[in-house]
Amino acid sequence: GITYLDHAGSALFPESLLKAFTDDLRNNVYGNPHSQNISSKLTYDTIEHVRYRILQHFHTTAEDYTIIFTSGCTAALKLIAESFPWIPEGTKEPSSRFCYLTDSHTSVVGMRGITASMNVLSVPIKPKEIMLAKNRLPAEEQNCTTPHLFSYPAQSNFSGTKYPLSWIQDIKSGKLCPIKIPGKWFVLLDAASYVSSSPLDLGVHQADFIPISFYKIFGFPTGLGALLVNNRIAPLLRKTYFGGGTAAAYLTGEDFYFPRKSIAERFEDGTVSFLDIIALKHGFDVLEKLTGGMEKIKQHTFALAHYTYTVLSNLKYANGAPVVRIYSDTDFSNPDVQGPIINFNVLDENGEVLGFSQVDSMASLHNIHVRTGCFCNTGACQMHLDISNEDIQRNLQAGHVCGDNIDLVDGRPTGSVRISFGYMSSFEDAQTFLNFIIATRLSKSDTKIPFQAVTKPMTESLPDDRLPFDNADKLSPVLQISDRELGDISSEAETTGRWQPPEPKAESMRAAVSEAAVPTCRKGGKPITVANIYLYPIKSCSAFEVTEWPVGNQGLLYDRNWMVVNQNGVCMTQKQEPRLCLVNPSIDLKQKIMVIQAEGMDPISVPLEDNTGKDAVICESKVCSHRVKTYDCGERIAGWLSTFLGRPCRLIRQSSDVKSKSHQKNAKGLSSANISLSLVNEAQYLLINVASILQLKEHISARLKEPLEIEELIRRFRANIVISAPESFEEEEWAEISIGALQFQVVGPCSRCQIICIDQQSGERNKEILQSLSAARGRKTNFGIYLMNQPFLSSFSDILSVGSQVLPVLKENTEIQPPTSSEEKCSG
Repeated sequence: GITYLDHAGSALFPESLLKAFTDDLRNNVYGNPHSQNISSKLTYDTIEHVRYRILQHFHTTAEDYTIIFTSGCTAALKLIAESFPWIPEGTKEPSSRFCYLTDSHTSVVGMRGITASMNVLSVPIKPKEIMLAKNRLPAEEQNCTTPHLFSYPAQSNFSGTKYPLSWIQDIKSGKLCPIKIPGKWFVLLDAASYVSSSPLDLGVHQADFIPISFYKIFGFPTGLGALLVNNRIAPLLRKTYFGGGTAAAYLTGEDFYFPRKSIAERFEDGTVSFLDIIALKHGFDVLEKLTGGMEKIKQHTFALAHYTYTVLSNLKYANGAPVVRIYSDTDFSNPDVQGPIINFNVLDENGEVLGFSQVDSMASLHNIHVRTGCFCNTGACQMHLDISNEDIQRNLQAGHVCGDNIDLVDGRPTGSVRISFGYMSSFEDAQTFLNFIIATRLSKSDTKIPFQAVTKPMTESLPDDRLPFDNADKLSPVLQISDRELGDISSEAETTGRWQPPEPKAESMRAAVSEAAVPTCRKGGKPITVANIYLYPIKSCSAFEVTEWPVGNQGLLYDRNWMVVNQNGVCMTQKQEPRLCLVNPSIDLKQKIMVIQAEGMDPISVPLEDNTGKDAVICESKVCSHRVKTYDCGERIAGWLSTFLGRPCRLIRQSSDVKSKSHQKNAKGLSSANISLSLVNEAQYLLINVASILQLKEHISARLKEPLEIEELIRRFRANIVISAPESFEEEEWAEISIGALQFQVVGPCSRCQIICIDQQSGERNKEILQSLSAARGRKTNFGIYLMNQPFLSSFSDILSVGSQVLPVLKENTEIQPPTSSEEKCSG
């Protein structure tokens, strides 16, 4: 049910690749290739065969190129920067230059850190500058032998633009000069994005360095790449460190080292990842078998991208405004200049950009996997989104860092949305994505597309193990789509809520509690009381409602002390497994047990006593990117949960003897020695207001065929404390509150994720809830506030009770800033 549209991030591996690889491992013994025994010789010979297979794939031979295995494209780029024969500034000879296209991956730009340490200047060049360059050097200057390096991507990982491979020969011959300086130019072609969906002929386009990552092509193995080095420059490369397997001879007592003759062996420090390299052989076999080769992959993926681009670019609101803004240098008419990547931002009817985080959340609800942000390509992001250098620095000061969810700063986008197709992508994937955009952005009356302008890619029905590539050569560069097919898309467009961007995020509440402005007491009005109290003993499982409950030093006693993890020890939430909400834990304080129930299962109990004795295995887990110490609760409960959820999983508990140290937060104005968290995402408590729920219920009910009950909505928001206040959303104006003897500081709003779309009684999703919240809040998805207990003002032994009066203290600045984090905030 997943529509995977992040093939530029990683390809997906086919089952047949894994089967062929594991069959190989079962039938053969592969030893360390540095040994001389029979199994080691088999490994060495197989690795050499894979080297030849890679060269064959790129239409070249060992006479012209050497394969150096690395951990990935990034490691290959680092190797180039370290070993290139730079001539630094300040010598008698003319100095070297490192030039790179601004539309380059971070790992390319990062090479300048190494060149700077070698006193070599780096020069960024914009695409339009080199396209207009006519810098042919005078003949006398072409005789200068100072080596310079120019790097550019064969395909932009941001927009899919394919830069001319003809630049390689033009630059090496002196016909085209990145900058006007005497010397000899070498070319680094970053092919990581390009080779995942296009053929590269190194017999024709003989770049000096070609770094690649194999997971971009096959999906498996990861952590393995290669540097293809032109043998004409290979002897010039310099190396200082020597690792195992690289030396022909060396002395420990003297500075004597003689490298191996083979360039590959000289630069492959230590034992290569030989089993992963063996997996590559099966990757090439399976790729050829399933697709018929890279040219057919190129045609197939471009056909899907062209179709999607044509429909997407023609989507309009009723007022004629475009639904998306596409960031592209081409019109998607030619696969030689455009790859299968579409980069865009969604707009509202007024032309304002909607935050990419909100688009990503909505896509996740439709089981569509996209990529968002700047895609490790700040240069292209700046160029297409018109972000200045000052904007980048200002956004950093506002708390935005690469990879987080802060998608708008001062109303301007910090990044965008990217979809990309791979060889296993289908027309149905493209349709699913377009259906999603139309259904969430347009009403039926809005959908006015020139349907007759586009056609579905035509493929024949093929066996399941063969993708429809044989007819790729029949695909026209410009596709056509029928009225009926696009009519199918438009028929699914219904009136829905509008995406709205979350507010810019401020400082992390896991790192600090926000300092409130000078507070003032709330005056007059009806009293505010506690209406409901919920705790969630097992993170992301069902709520346990109580009328009164003890307060511990981490929040409500036993709240989120346990969590369910998968077979790899990774925390499971309702985002991945909605049926967790059907697991019902309850705490019996007298019997000192937690009873866990689920439909169709016999009840099972877990002791409340902390079992971190000498037999308990303490392990580290992660919650919202923070490490916590945990221990396993045993086979019995693991089997129970695995049976109910239908997948291998285990129950783990936070370890009490180390939790205050491992999961402790430093909070402004609060003693860090007394503030600690359980397995919650953000803060000790989450509070919501019934009045706010009622206002939201009116908004949602107008959009749903069957109105939601108030109790159901309350459970969806998974709060600890539900209050009854006279005014909706007045809780967002509070700096502090007191409930009985307990004092709390408000630390920020809860920015909601897709968990609120899950019915906590059935586990079923309703995508409308998050959209309705966004529409109702006006460009926000905040609902509820986080609280932190103030230890010096409260008694940890106190009881929180339903009916208790809530006394809030207002803060002067009523805008509460949400937290900064790469994680979505939700009450798990």
